[in-house]
Amino acid sequence: MLHTIQNPFLTVTVSEDGAQLQSIRGRDGTEYLWQGDPAYWSDRALNLFPYVARLTEGSYRLDGTLHHMNIHGIAPYRRFAAKKQGEDALVFALASDEETLAAYPRKFVFRIYYTLRDNALNMTFEVENRDEKVLYFGLGGHPGFNVPLVPGKTFGDYRLRFGEACQPLRVGFTEDCFLNGREESFPLEDDRILPLKHDLFDDDAIVLKNMARQITLETEGDAHAVTVTFPQMGYLGLWHCPKTDAPYVCIEPWCSLPSAKGKIAVFEEQEDLLSLAPGEIYRNHWSILIHTP
Repeated sequence: MLHTIQNPFLTVTVSEDGAQLQSIRGRDGTEYLWQGDPAYWSDRALNLFPYVARLTEGSYRLDGTLHHMNIHGIAPYRRFAAKKQGEDALVFALASDEETLAAYPRKFVFRIYYTLRDNALNMTFEVENRDEKVLYFGLGGHPGFNVPLVPGKTFGDYRLRFGEACQPLRVGFTEDCFLNGREESFPLEDDRILPLKHDLFDDDAIVLKNMARQITLETEGDAHAVTVTFPQMGYLGLWHCPKTDAPYVCIEPWCSLPSAKGKIAVFEEQEDLLSLAPGEIYRNHWSILIHTP
């Protein structure tokens, strides 16, 4: 089932399946969110929990026991309960059950809040630990945005501009998208600008650290743009379907990284995972700001 919220600036639609965004339309009717063409990528804006990206052999250890989990965890594959909170706010909730416990032996509630404030879509990821043991988890967003945003422009006309000067490091990945243990400098033009080219993604995702926590998708000569702000996320993935002319780019703020090549992750030992004591609640706030003429 789909749910829609709106204000004078934006109309946003979200599905109960994965609590995944389906549409972000500006007041002039421009669609900003990638619409899931299966020729390139059938999803639109995955919510990642309780793991980000891939686990070696699809497996991990917790409490000394081997468990199995899909790429990006549990949330993308489950239907959330939804509740509308006025014309401009939605909250979705996923509570642990027998199915989730089989893959991830912890009791939890994962909530996602979507709230419109003028031309911004504000999001909060909330994790509640309802277990008697510490909750170890990864968390992240995976929204795709149309490129170009308007007729008359091409993919190569666009750029990504960081909110302040920075000198990011690129996290090293193997060909099959696991950590290889290396990092290297990822230079930007004027320490802020990354021009978009399709071949940027020929080796799959670009994952950065030590970067500014705000990034804007934009082009010269047009006011339509998207700014993603993620103050609590330490990593940023940039991606489209490799070795294609895919007309979108994903801007993915993450709290954690995937597994190392050839190593089964041990959740208690993976340093970038978040941890939450029994009874506690963790909240992470980020936003998508839509620029229109």
